Amino acid sequence: MISRYTRPEMGRLWEPQNRFQKWLDVEIAVCEAWAEMGEIPRDALKVIKEKAKFDIERIDEIERTVKHDVIAFLTSVAEFVGPESRFVHKGLTSSDVVDTALSMLMREAAVIIIKDIKELMNVLKTQAFKYKDTPCIGRSHGVHAEPMTFGLKFALWYEDSKRSLRRMETAREAISVGKLSGAVGTFSNIPTELEEKVCRRLGLAAEPVATQVVQRDRHAEYMTALALIAACVEKIAVEIRHLQRTEVLEAEEPFSAGQKGSSAMPHKRNPVGSENLSGLARVVRSNASAALENIALWHERDISHSSVERVIIPDSAILVDYMLNRLAGILKDMHVYPERMAANMDKSHGLYNSQRVMLALTEKGISREDAYALVQRNAMQSWREGANFKTLLQKDAGITKHLSHHEIEEIFDLKYYLRNVDYIFRRVFGES
Repeated sequence: MISRYTRPEMGRLWEPQNRFQKWLDVEIAVCEAWAEMGEIPRDALKVIKEKAKFDIERIDEIERTVKHDVIAFLTSVAEFVGPESRFVHKGLTSSDVVDTALSMLMREAAVIIIKDIKELMNVLKTQAFKYKDTPCIGRSHGVHAEPMTFGLKFALWYEDSKRSLRRMETAREAISVGKLSGAVGTFSNIPTELEEKVCRRLGLAAEPVATQVVQRDRHAEYMTALALIAACVEKIAVEIRHLQRTEVLEAEEPFSAGQKGSSAMPHKRNPVGSENLSGLARVVRSNASAALENIALWHERDISHSSVERVIIPDSAILVDYMLNRLAGILKDMHVYPERMAANMDKSHGLYNSQRVMLALTEKGISREDAYALVQRNAMQSWREGANFKTLLQKDAGITKHLSHHEIEEIFDLKYYLRNVDYIFRRVFGES
């Protein structure tokens, strides 16, 4: 999915031109290492570095005959290099090149996604402090629970994003390995020091023990990190969708001039961006499942993983880049309605104070069970009749026997619920 929400560098990263260039970078790095070790003439290396190119159309043409993409690539390179091409791919198997290049691509994609996460975190932090003291009702099971502030939602998402950032950094490290140890990883035709030299040149660690391939739990870890990022994006998107419901309408996505929400109903303002993000998260999670299936290969390798990875790795990297950038845009410019939050809080007639009333009664010596029954009796009446909960309590002799009108008034002070918001913010952001 290449769009205005996808960084251009992420799109270019997975294009055939760049993929084949990474293959060529690996091949040249290997030739340089061979030359350092005296196994390739310096003059031949000079020719290879000057002439080594490839032609994508020619690669496709050759592959139609040979049915092997690496051979087609090498043949195209040889056509540019000439006789010195006999030194290209010396001692290597295809996976030495393909897996090492794939690690380089995945590492570069991780750098972009890490940048995306940090930019999203900047938006979340800004909005968290902007709405730190804006009261709203907290909900459990979709039902009014107790008051909180709207800024706490952003603070929570910021903390989620910290974990996403750490996971992606760890996944980048896990995948930053190369493998140049030959057909089944035994260095049968390659000196061990060559792998070390090449990986060092490419900024990779060497896979400590390999088969013919880099082990696929590394790729699965990377893909799972992407899936967790996508799941955290969806978590935010689902909340926005709920907040934008007509019956709630405490916040909504940006709605630009000229935008239309429905082909049939001109009044519609739908959370289409958040719905889009929810749907794409399913794709990324499914791709992670496929990556887990790729771990188990026959003996030292088969290629059942290869066809899968050609789809899931570029797609997931591009999708997560898209999702993070689109979400940042939604959150940055979203419409927030504090007045509606206040009005929604009033819809439960003060019932969110029920726990405080119960606890106050227990402090007067009443058992928790009896206190619960006294409070619930009034709460249910408030629900049925739409009556003010505080007024009912002040009229209930069973309550006023233990709590004065003044004490009940104090219990209904909204500031009580928000007194620790600063403390939570200091834990999340490390500042006042």
